[in-house]
Amino acid sequence: MVRHLRREAGAGRMLPFVIDYRGRLAGQLTVAGITWGSMCSGHVGYWVDEAVAGRGVMPTAVALAVDHCFRTVGLHRIEVCIRPENGPSRRVVEKLGFREEGLRPRYLHIDGAWRDHLVYALTAEEVPGGLLARWRKARAGNAPRDARNAEGSGPNRP
Repeated sequence: MVRHLRREAGAGRMLPFVIDYRGRLAGQLTVAGITWGSMCSGHVGYWVDEAVAGRGVMPTAVALAVDHCFRTVGLHRIEVCIRPENGPSRRVVEKLGFREEGLRPRYLHIDGAWRDHLVYALTAEEVPGGLLARWRKARAGNAPRDARNAEGSGPNRP
């Protein structure tokens, strides 16, 4: 697997990342299917250790990867395809403001069968200030008022 990831990355078709959380492997994110020319797009796939799920690790990792793809790599569009029953994965992209574009019937062969996937997408024009900045702003807006003030990010910051 590592050889395949390195070969695809070296050819400019993939960006594999590991997710480190507090000094330990917490997940993996890959931007794959990178296409250049008039398309300039890729798709993101990811997994996270359930021990750190729900702490904002994966939305932060996706936001960082998307910003890298748009600002540094030069991609224009990022897609994420998720099985409809995978609520936690869907919440990641919904929190980040990806658009749901529809269903891809029998899209990927998983666990011995062709599985439907919902496609979510985002273009560079939709996040001119960066996806990470938008995610941080959304998180700050959803935090309890006392927590925002205690972290020095609320309206009553000294």
